[in-house]
Amino acid sequence: MNQAVTLFVSTFTTLLAIINPLESLPVFLRLLQGKDRRAHRLVARRACAYATLLLLFFLIFGTLLLEIFEVPLSMVRIVGGIILMRIGFSLFMPSAATSGVVSTSVGGDGDVAFVPLAMPLMFGPGAIATVLGMASLVRHPFAELPSLIAILAAILATMAATYLFLAYADTILGRIGPRGIDAATRIVGFFVAAMGMGLIFHGVTEAIRDYVLRGTH
Repeated sequence: MNQAVTLFVSTFTTLLAIINPLESLPVFLRLLQGKDRRAHRLVARRACAYATLLLLFFLIFGTLLLEIFEVPLSMVRIVGGIILMRIGFSLFMPSAATSGVVSTSVGGDGDVAFVPLAMPLMFGPGAIATVLGMASLVRHPFAELPSLIAILAAILATMAATYLFLAYADTILGRIGPRGIDAATRIVGFFVAAMGMGLIFHGVTEAIRDYVLRGTH
């Protein structure tokens, strides 16, 4: 049970830090400029539903995809850690990527709940790496069902929290302001980079154990 609790906390905090709904608030409000609160909540609900389905797909079939392409789990942790570190470092500095996403999406006929909100703001490389990395810790899903349920619960809790942030985006942004969001984003970036380093460490340790130590025996 301790492992299940640890997986829940680790998955929830990592996913929430990567998705970083605070950073998405200005984008969300810009995309829905002129819409009422009911429309805000409808789009937020749809975006979170899309992202949840994508995350669940990789939770269920991610390991199978790795086996098909013969990618070892240790490499997934290392690459996932590198992606998380890159995201974490990028959060320390202002980026024009967000404004570029907004400018290409506002006024279009596409579903903004799916693009750019669900993808790539919520479901991006960092989220994929996190889900695959956490799922790789559950080596026997049926025998370790509580751990798998813990990851599933963490995904649902993360998306529920993200929905609340988006549904009340105007209120939150009005209270903490752009500087508050910037400060929170930089703090989150530090922890995301630290989590990425942890994944790299575990991946390298497992790779050494599997490929170096076993080769000496």
